[in-house]
Amino acid sequence: MTAPTPARTPLVLASASPARLATLRRAGIEPTVIVSGVDEEQVRGLPPAALALRLASLKCAAVAGLPEVPDDALVLGCDSVLELDGRALGKPGTAEEATARWREMRGRSAVLHTGHSLADRTSGRVEEATASTTVHFADVDDAEVAAYVATGEPLHVAGAFTVDGLGAAFVTGIEGDHHNVVGVSLPLVRDLAARLGHAWPDLWTWGSPGTPGSPGTQSGA
Repeated sequence: MTAPTPARTPLVLASASPARLATLRRAGIEPTVIVSGVDEEQVRGLPPAALALRLASLKCAAVAGLPEVPDDALVLGCDSVLELDGRALGKPGTAEEATARWREMRGRSAVLHTGHSLADRTSGRVEEATASTTVHFADVDDAEVAAYVATGEPLHVAGAFTVDGLGAAFVTGIEGDHHNVVGVSLPLVRDLAARLGHAWPDLWTWGSPGTPGSPGTQSGA
């Protein structure tokens, strides 16, 4: 087992999402998590993709300005919004809203937009972009909707569903980056880092789960 070592370029994740953290860890990155505290309800009236990017930008900026963030760090803010019939659907919050969402989404397709904002503390530069992935939902029946909502999982995630949890069986297909639906597009973050002059391997923490030479990378196990 290889012991974790510091990344050449430390990453700070400005998000409380355990799914985003897990995705980055599986990709060999062990970020420092600092929750932004941004009120997602403060931004309204924007198209879904623009809304996702605006919220990601606010989260990134809120954390990038904190004194405890290392001067050589990259700060990543993300936010996801589901677009259905041109409307932006965030976290339902209540069982009633989650149930209504699923009754509307089932058997249909929607687009999950995730805004990404990456700030370089050293240079002060920021690169931003939105990744969009089409999601096809199963035609689940009322009993399945009720059972899923009762678990509580869909209440606090964008679009009222997950593809890496209990909701996975209710998603019949995805067009685009799977990780974007989880909450962070790894190829897009790599591209944003490159625009800021940082190589993707410099963000790796060797010895973390999912990196070469560490547990969990062997095939056939």
